[in-house]
Amino acid sequence: MKLDIFTLFPEAFDWFRRQRPVRKAIEHGAELNLRDYRDWTPLKGGRVDDAPYGGGAGMVLRVDVVDAALRGVYGDGDRPRTVVLSPAGRILDDALVTELAAEPGLALLCGRYEGFDHRVHEHLADDEISIGRYVLAGGELPAMVVADAIMRRQPGALGDEDSAVEESWSEALDGLPEYPHYTRPPEYRGWGIPEVLISGDHAKVREWRLRQSRIRGGLEDPGDDPE
Repeated sequence: MKLDIFTLFPEAFDWFRRQRPVRKAIEHGAELNLRDYRDWTPLKGGRVDDAPYGGGAGMVLRVDVVDAALRGVYGDGDRPRTVVLSPAGRILDDALVTELAAEPGLALLCGRYEGFDHRVHEHLADDEISIGRYVLAGGELPAMVVADAIMRRQPGALGDEDSAVEESWSEALDGLPEYPHYTRPPEYRGWGIPEVLISGDHAKVREWRLRQSRIRGGLEDPGDDPE
């Protein structure tokens, strides 16, 4: 996986790059590149935005600036799947993460201000993805969410590759939330743990976990939940 993130604030990703799954994925061959629009802007003074036609508050990232950045990185040849991060896009879910993680390369376009000139969406991007129906100051945090979800799927990112198998919304759990987890101490302030988890009966533990997943997903009534 070669992941390019186009942004006005590459320094915002300094902390993100140091996180263990991201760092380990990079050590095992994945790439995470930060691309600053200003490095390729054709405008004087490092400008990247302009006032919107028709009036209104805020500024808009120019299409020629984004196009120049993409051409500067990829030339006029093939580009990787290019994604605009936008609150109006397709909602990110486990199925979409799986799809994106399988790509050999990906370009994430972070917006700012009032977003992009819509010609970026229409002519330069292949997809539009949202992490939720709300608005943030820019696309950097959504880019980190997408990148985190993708990078942890890459070889070597996790200490135990099985860690990514049974997770919330995964196929292994039929797209349901993950079951609860408990650890030591077995009793704390009178709060115990389900007895089945220390029974040593792996079949019953598995049955309990799957039932808890169905309960959390609203497919089963907890009722008198046996421990």
